Amino acid sequence: MTKVFFAPFSIVSGLLAGLLGKKIFEQVWSKIEDSETPQPEHREISVLKLGLALALEGMIFRAVRGLADHGARRAFSRMTGAWPGEERPEPE
Repeated sequence: MTKVFFAPFSIVSGLLAGLLGKKIFEQVWSKIEDSETPQPEHREISVLKLGLALALEGMIFRAVRGLADHGARRAFSRMTGAWPGEERPEPE
């Protein structure tokens, strides 16, 4: 039942994390390169530069999304007293 009540928190935090991650990536890329971010649909682009941009964007997005998700879970837990998810990782 906790998952049902947590879903709106998760959706909102995910959307905000996506927007924040995009802004952070754009700021970081502007420090690396003066031109716009390379995209896969660009014909005249170095594969190395494209790979670097995509890896950097993925790393930033994943970190921001993970931190936002954990923050939303902590806020939900403080408000309701129930943790929406596993308490700790499964032992191997």
